[in-house]
Parts: sequence; structure tokens; C-alpha cells
Amino acid sequence: MANIAKKVSWSSRAEESGVAGERTPLFNGSEQPRLSRQLSGGGSVFQIGRLSTVDLEEEITSDEDSQRGRPKEIPHNEKLLSLKYESLDYDNIENQLFLEEERRMSYMGFRCLEISRWVVCGLIGFLTGLIACFIDIAVEELAGIKYQVVKQNIEKFTEVGGLSISLILWAVLNSSIVMLGAIIVAFFEPIAAGSGIPQIKCYLNGVKIPRVVRLKTLVVKVCGVICSVVGGLAVGKEGPMIHSGAVVAAGVSQGRSTSLKRDFKIFEYFRRDTEKRDFVSAGAAAGVSAAFGAPVGGVLFALEEGASFWNQMLTWRIFFASMISTFTLNFFLSIYHKNPGDLSNPGLINFGRFESDSVAYNLYEIPLFIMMGAIGKNSFMCLEICLSLYVHRPCLQVMEAMLVAAVTATVSFTMIYFSNDCQPLGPEHTEEYPLQLFCADGEYNSMATAFFNTPERSVRSLFHNQPGTYNPLTLGLFTLTYFFLACWTYGLAVSAGVFIPSLLIGAAWGRLFGILLASITSSGSVSIWADPGKYALIGAAAQLGGIVRMTLSLTVIMVEATGNVTYGLPIMLVLMTAKIVGDYFVEGLYDIHIKLQSVPFLHLEAPATSHWLTAREVMGSPVTCLNRIEKVGTIVDILSNTSTNHNGFPVVVQVTGSDEPAKLCGLILRSQLIVLLKHKVFVELARSRLTQRKLQLKDFRDAYPRFPPIQSIHVSQDERECMMDLTEFMNATPYTVPQETSLPRVFKLFRALGLRHLVVVDDENRVVGLVTRKDLARYHLGKHGLEELQVAQT
Repeated sequence: MANIAKKVSWSSRAEESGVAGERTPLFNGSEQPRLSRQLSGGGSVFQIGRLSTVDLEEEITSDEDSQRGRPKEIPHNEKLLSLKYESLDYDNIENQLFLEEERRMSYMGFRCLEISRWVVCGLIGFLTGLIACFIDIAVEELAGIKYQVVKQNIEKFTEVGGLSISLILWAVLNSSIVMLGAIIVAFFEPIAAGSGIPQIKCYLNGVKIPRVVRLKTLVVKVCGVICSVVGGLAVGKEGPMIHSGAVVAAGVSQGRSTSLKRDFKIFEYFRRDTEKRDFVSAGAAAGVSAAFGAPVGGVLFALEEGASFWNQMLTWRIFFASMISTFTLNFFLSIYHKNPGDLSNPGLINFGRFESDSVAYNLYEIPLFIMMGAIGKNSFMCLEICLSLYVHRPCLQVMEAMLVAAVTATVSFTMIYFSNDCQPLGPEHTEEYPLQLFCADGEYNSMATAFFNTPERSVRSLFHNQPGTYNPLTLGLFTLTYFFLACWTYGLAVSAGVFIPSLLIGAAWGRLFGILLASITSSGSVSIWADPGKYALIGAAAQLGGIVRMTLSLTVIMVEATGNVTYGLPIMLVLMTAKIVGDYFVEGLYDIHIKLQSVPFLHLEAPATSHWLTAREVMGSPVTCLNRIEKVGTIVDILSNTSTNHNGFPVVVQVTGSDEPAKLCGLILRSQLIVLLKHKVFVELARSRLTQRKLQLKDFRDAYPRFPPIQSIHVSQDERECMMDLTEFMNATPYTVPQETSLPRVFKLFRALGLRHLVVVDDENRVVGLVTRKDLARYHLGKHGLEELQVAQT
């Protein structure tokens, strides 16, 4: 995690090594920036304003600020933004090349492109379903072998004594399997750790997370999550499916693999951030659908994360990918279970069907459900603390994961060993690996049903086992123990999700709540509204909602997973309560994770207390501008300068024979300039006999997304004296705002249009500043923003 301690250094681009970019103040003040021009070797570069830094520990005041009643330094987020994150170009660059290509394309050409989008979404759903099927089968087979070996060992030593051997065997098996998963994550692809949902949220938000959608990341993610779940950690395999689906989408939609250096020469039109983002949304939705068997919930999940860029056709394509994903998983699992055509396994987790007659609810239970939603939020505090306890060395990360796996096995064995909750083993028992241990013949240890099982099976048993299957003490001890194990596990260098542990913890205390309620109201007339399975479902929703803070999509996911719309209203109320109460105290788990990584994440709305800010006060300056016809040496020097390592450059033009300052005529990106330098698109070459072919959009798409660094471009001394005409390649119609535009309006334009750069101009269309994602993200005041603002004003 790259944080800056003393001074704020902001840059549109910086290397992952943490090289500092341009330093600009946290707050630019209300001074009118002045125009200055620097000459370099005969070329000209326009720089607007002055370069300065602000010491965060010093309070700055001015007479002008006192008169206006505003603080010189705006209250800001405690976590400074990391320089290693770039923005994505979600706004199409409408230069002459792009417009010419679009105008040459016929109606049938556009129809073929639309068909290609549907084909790509179908491939995304199919491959995501196959990956989910592979993960599920691998976990079932490997976990089955492990539990059978441990079960036979426990049964053997229960009679002859020496159960410590069984404990050691269980701990060694868990540690060995988890060690393998931790090694591939810590040493080969650290970005594959965790569920990957925060990273995908950032990607859809417009932030480029390094290596997040690579093929290597997918392979490590899949293998790592298998090892994590089989190794007995308090994790689930459903969350990583969202990341896996996004990686599949990012790869399939480009028609090539940069990791394998294979180009299939297909889908070349989609090699840009705008198209890639749409397919990544489809991949994330397909992952949700494969994980929970909830295609509609998958669509809504993607909609919540990228609501600003959706349209009707995109929604249908994403829904198509989700349906293909869940159908593919369903079909191949039916073959695996030797029931071809029996499509009863739509997702990795199967909640089982909740029949309305057996677990109906009444109107007077709704206040109880709302109260459970508030409880679900309050049980989340521990995870926030654990998020900050990272171990950074790979060797220590592997050792930590092995330690947690061994402790999990030890705690589980101890809880089972000392439990005396014995239940009769009926002819239609649903326990996969029942342990008798010290129970009588024909009975099994109820605590083992929760601990000695995969988390998905444990959740299903808590939902559907008959009343009396668990006693209150068993559920209470399991809830506390598993909660702290889940807190410790989250943040390990392993691929794992938090969905299933949250559901399991919530189902446990929800079932306990139902049992206690039934004991209080034991009369036969009210026994129907104290069914423990019903309250297990509500508790699971409350716990999960309190952690991830999703409302609409999670409601639909839970309803689709249960197969019963009857619980739609209770689940919605519970999730809304968990979010409202939770947001009052602390942000959700994924938002905290994003903050800890110092990512410039933009929420849907600007801070409520930001209306007094204007574009002039949030823009970055100085701004490095280029002439429409610029000297090659000047461009190379600008791109090579690490202190001004920008990604976007306003292009200005000065009226011939006039002393007036230059005015804005376009915007060009660093990546475009690098491609131009690589192909040596110089004016002198175009006029000579050495004229090369005209540069096309294909040349830019071939370089996407890994544009070469400027250090790899060789420019001779003679070529430095050449000129480069940017007219054909710049975006001639960039989005601009006057310097007095309010911050909420700037924020709305930036977020809704998916912008990367927003040029701030004066009344005469002269560049005075540039607004980027980091300029807006650092002014997110949070829930205490108004109080901080009032203190600053005094």
C-alpha cells in the first residue's frame, strides 16, 4: 500500500514502484492562476499556474479566505491517495481517425458489431460457468477425501484412545493445503488474494488496478480458492467467482492474450476501455449468477457498481451472459451428479427450497426482522480492525496462513470434542460426514455438522434441519468461535470470499434467535412464527448485509437462492436496516478495503457539504499544454519527466500574428503520443519520399492495453528537431467547464460521463486548470465533513 506521509503528491500517472508524480497542493486556494510559458530548445510548452506543495501539518491562512469565510485547506480524507493507480478512459476519444472509421462503417457493419457483442457475452457466460463447475467439483472431491480420512481416523482412535493423533492429522492436512494456496498467491500473484470484489468495484468505477484482469491472476485465483476452501479456512468460494468472471470477460472480449502473446485477430474493435468495461460488467454478473444461481441478482450487482454507463441493450447482454453462466454450471453439474438434464444446481451454493407453508411469517414478526438487521451490522466491527493487520513479507504471509489453518482445525476439533450435543441419526439424515465420537449408537455430534463440513453444507443444514437439531449452547459457541476465526482469516494472502462465512455466522445466530424465541413463546398458537430455519435465513441476510452493504442486488440474490419470493419483503427490510444503521457508524467492508489501498474511488454523488467549492478550487495546476504542431524533442522531454508524469495534455493553438495567449483546441493522451512517437509520425517524414502509410486506429488498438513506456522509444537527435502535427489524433471536442462551476456539477459530469480529464477554462477559452479523478476523490468529506468544515471556518 503506497501512502504519502508528509506532502501530497498528485499525478495522473505514476509507476507501480511508487515514483512520485507532480506535487500539487491539496487545496489550490482562490488565487487566479496566471499563465506562464516555458521554452525548451526552440519548442514551446504552456504551463498554467504555479507548482507548489502544501505541508499538511501547517495551517495556512490568507486575508482573502477570511473575507470569504472559507478554509484555506479543505477537510480531506485521512488516507491519501496512492500514486500507482491510473484512471481508465471510459470516454471515447473522438478524434479524426475515430470519426472517419465510424463514418465509413455501414449499417450492416454496426449490426455485425452488435452480434459480436452478444457472441462475446455468450462466451463469457459459458466459460465462467465452466470455471465455477471446475471449482465446485474440485472442492467437493478434495474436501470429501480429506473429511473421510479424518473421519476414519477419529472413529479409529475414539475406541482405542489417542485422539491427539486425529487432531494433528487434521491440522497438518489443513496447513499443507492452505500452504499451497498461500504460496501461489504470495509469490506469484498477490492481487489474487481475497475475493477480488473491491478491485472489480474500482475497475467499474474507472480506476485501473494493476494486474487485476490478467490470465495469471485468474489461474492463481481459481487454484487458490480451491486450496482455501479445502484447507478448512473460514472462507467461501462464491466471492472469487465475481473476480474470475471479470477476468474471463476482459480476456475473451479482446480476442487475444497478452500474457501468452497470442493474437487471434478477432474482436479488435473492442480493444478500448469503454467496450472492455461493458464486458467486465457482464463477467462480474456472470460470476454472481454462477455463485448463487441468481442471474437477475447478477445483473443488479453489476448495475449497482456501474449505474452511470448503463443502457437497455447492455442490460440485456449482461442478463444473457448471466443466464448462460448459470445454465452451463447447472448442466455440467447434473452430469457430474449422474442426473443429466436435472437442472437443480443453478449455483455453487444451494440454499434449498423454503416452502411457504412450513415457514410462513406474520405481520407482527417484521419488527423482529428489522431488529435482526440492526444486530447484523453491529457484529461487523471486528472485521474493520483485522483489515489493517496486514503482513507484507511473502514468507510470513504463507506462515500466517498455515498458522490460521492449523488453529482453525484445532479449535474445530476442540469444540467437537467437548460438545455433548448428540442428536439421533434418522434414516434420511442430511449430514454428509456425521461424527459419532462419544455419542451413543445411532446418534451423531451436532457440533460436527457445523464445523466438520464445507461452509455451504453447513449453511444449508442451519436453514433446513428440523427444530431440535441444535441446542442453544452449540449454536452460541459456534457463532462466537467462527466469527473470530473469520475475522482472523480475512486479510490472509489466500484467495477467498466473505459471502459464505457471513451467511454461516448469520444463519447460526439467527437460528439461535429463533430457538430462544420459541422457548419464550412456547404456546402452540404462536409456534409457527418461531421456526428456527426461517430466522436462520433472516440472520444470514442481516449478517451479510451488514458487512457488504448491498441492498437491491443482495435482496434479489437471496430471493433467487431460496427459490421463494415470499421472503422478499423481510429480506429487503433487513438489508435496508443493516445498511442504514451500519452506514451511520462505519462504511462497508469493501469500502474500507478500498480506502486502505488508497484508491481514488468516486461515489455516485458528491459530498453533501461541497456546494461552496468551485472547479477553480479543486482543479490541478500547473497544467502542461502542447501546441497543435509541437516539436518532437519537447514531447519526449515532457513524457520522460517523472516530476510531471501526466496522462493527458490539453492542446492549445495561438492565433498567427497575435499576442493573445493560446486557446484550447483539443486534448491528447500520453498513450496516443507514445504510439505516434513509436511510428514516427513526423511532419517532415510525411512531406518527404519516406512517407509511411497513414496511421490507423488499429495501430492504437494493437498497443492497447500495455502501451510501451517512453523509455523504450528511441528518438535520434535529428528526429528531436522534427515537428509533430497533433490535429488528426487529438480529441478536438474535450469536455470543459468554466472555473466557477460548482464541485457537485463537476462531480456529476465526471462520474456520469466516465471522464478521465476535465479541462477548466476561463471566459476566453484559455486553459487554467485540469480536474482529474484524484482531484475529486481527495475532497470526499465523509460523514463528519460538515463538522470539520465548521471547525475549519472558525
